[in-house]
Amino acid sequence: MKPALLVLAAGMGSRYGGLKQLDGLGPNGETIMDYSVFDALRAGFGKIVFVIRQDFADDFKRIVLSKYSDKITCEVCFQSLDRQLPEGFAIPADRKKPWGTNHALLMAKNLIDTPFAVINADDFYGKESFELIAKHLTNPNLKPGEYCMAGYRVGNTLSENGSVSRGVCATDEAGLLTNVVERTQIEDVGGHIVYKDENGNDVVIDANTPVSMNMWGFTPEYFEHSQKGFNEFISQHGTELKSEFYIPTMVNQLIQEGKASCKVIDTPSKWFGVTYSDDRPCVVFKIAELIRNGVYPQKLFTK
Repeated sequence: MKPALLVLAAGMGSRYGGLKQLDGLGPNGETIMDYSVFDALRAGFGKIVFVIRQDFADDFKRIVLSKYSDKITCEVCFQSLDRQLPEGFAIPADRKKPWGTNHALLMAKNLIDTPFAVINADDFYGKESFELIAKHLTNPNLKPGEYCMAGYRVGNTLSENGSVSRGVCATDEAGLLTNVVERTQIEDVGGHIVYKDENGNDVVIDANTPVSMNMWGFTPEYFEHSQKGFNEFISQHGTELKSEFYIPTMVNQLIQEGKASCKVIDTPSKWFGVTYSDDRPCVVFKIAELIRNGVYPQKLFTK
């Protein structure tokens, strides 16, 4: 059975002011998400589920899904503050912020019953990463709770225009994730990669240190764990106006409870995205370079 791909795109409308303003970075107006869909197709994924905001559903289906619908099964679900909440919980009147990435993931729980990967819509992950995640998810001996994530080498995830935040990963001798810690202000300083610790001090890390870019692979019971975890999150943090339920938080909890393992799969792919406005020309150049090297065709999708 082919795995599914879950694309978290609920924040794209607010970030770009609506899908009509999605930034075309490829030679024919291709978005970063278009390259992810193309990579998923050739890696053997059999279905794509998009989590979006309902208020731009019509534009999404017309502008985005029209590119893919004749090539792969596509479904859409919606993230909103009032979905998957515990019975009896009232959303704080001033709450505007969504509940986070693992809440967005929960929107697809009735649409996916196979192993599946999760990505952000606006991050470029690379051909090799999709192949590696697909290989893990299609292993005939894969058992429930045997998760994975693409472990990007931190040196391959930096911006030339400022610092970034990354989930720095710790692993055991078997390459299994033991912890993910969000680190901020990661940048190259004089040829050394550093981040700021809790006290504001610079800490040097090796360029090959694995970091999470939110590319995960799960077996389908992860939805059940996530619903339980979200209910607990709401009971503890539901009245906080900016609290969010993140995927790494849920994965960390399951690992600590002995309910799951997560293989950190080293990937040679170079991540990129438009973290800063000045990143855009660099991203356009990198995509053009990949096309010149034959990694992608000049035009991704043709009717």
